[in-house]
Amino acid sequence: MAGVLAVVLGCLLMLGVLVAGFTRYEVTERLDNSLQEVAERLEFVISALSPRQQAGDVARLPEVGPRTLAYQIMTPDGRIVLRTQNAPADPFVLTLRPGFYDRPRFRVYVAIAPGGGHYILVGEPTFHRREAERRAMLISILPMLVFLPCVWLLVRWVVRRALRPLTDLQAEIRVRGGGNLAPIPSLNLPDELSAIHAAVNSLLDRLNKALSSERAFAANAAHELRNPIAALLAQAQMLREQLHEPEAPGRLATIVAQIRRLGRMTEKLLQLSRATSGAAMADDRFDLIAVAQILAEEVQDTPPAFRDVVVSCDGLEALFVQGDMDAAGILLRNLIENAANHGTPGTVIMVALSRHGHVDIVNDCPPLPPGVLSRLTEPFVRGDSPAEGSGLGLAIAASIAGQMGARLDFLSPLPGRVGGFRVRVVLARYVAVPAARDADRLAVGTGGSTGRPS
Repeated sequence: MAGVLAVVLGCLLMLGVLVAGFTRYEVTERLDNSLQEVAERLEFVISALSPRQQAGDVARLPEVGPRTLAYQIMTPDGRIVLRTQNAPADPFVLTLRPGFYDRPRFRVYVAIAPGGGHYILVGEPTFHRREAERRAMLISILPMLVFLPCVWLLVRWVVRRALRPLTDLQAEIRVRGGGNLAPIPSLNLPDELSAIHAAVNSLLDRLNKALSSERAFAANAAHELRNPIAALLAQAQMLREQLHEPEAPGRLATIVAQIRRLGRMTEKLLQLSRATSGAAMADDRFDLIAVAQILAEEVQDTPPAFRDVVVSCDGLEALFVQGDMDAAGILLRNLIENAANHGTPGTVIMVALSRHGHVDIVNDCPPLPPGVLSRLTEPFVRGDSPAEGSGLGLAIAASIAGQMGARLDFLSPLPGRVGGFRVRVVLARYVAVPAARDADRLAVGTGGSTGRPS
């Protein structure tokens, strides 16, 4: 809109300059024609000169105003025989040839009287001519300058009214995402934008089909891959128990480890596919404390870590959040598994949910350098821990957190300690419900803040 206004105002200003120049040219031409016409009409004065004036006396017409035209009538030898009071005593010009001449105080026109006996010099005061030009230009430009604000307001109103449907279309497109790919409804768009509206709806339809296909593939692939890997692992374990050769247990242990690694990598890749498909953008409401407790029990029973996981709820009965429960489970599971795999063996993993909308996962480990902390959410980036891992867990967690409107904060070492690692999930939308003893208090948070609901 600013560009349209600049172009319109610039064109108006340019038009004003052109009009001013044309007006000045026309006024100058009209004034010169007037000078010439006056000189021609003064020819009759020549016949009224007395013999005494022709003999050498100078006749002066009665005094006139400063804006009046000045006249001089001269003989061919340069002697003035008649002039007005506002004409100088010396000739306007010394070269007596017909035409226009510019002098410091006058614009002069020279004409020859009939018979060639006298020259008629008519001068217009320069300040009067400039005054006339200035007034004419003001008359031409002033209305345009007065209407510039009106034009500015009118163009602004017209452009805003014309772009209002485009603003509505932009707002509709902004709310579309992995969890909402519904077609954009009719917005009474002009014909110029109808093609864009149809193209966007076509794109949303293709995206919806692509995401649905990807989610179906992730679910089916997870089911189809998990079963044969689990069966292969079970057969390898049974075979290890049945074989008694000295080298067999070691080889089978290697096979079992590689199968487990393949299973973990497959699961992480499927989780990453699910996370990047926008599954966490759903708007369901669920209790995050229940999800955390279930995951803590699963991790404690999962080899090879078998780590103790303690969940603390800060006196809360429930912590409701908005999103997809499965995606949130993947988020917390990856964070807890990361703490179990890379933490110091034999130490407890703390999962603390607070009424301020924070979920802290804390484990003991050597301190991580700042350069590693800043890159932990990149795929396949790992710390210096010798433990096996895919390098995808924190990348998956960061992707899901971003889709839920949350963020991940990393800290290492922990305050007052030489080591340790904490990852904090800062929730964006949550409702913290205290336990029964605190039932009179209800914390509702947005963007990490707490308060009472209305």
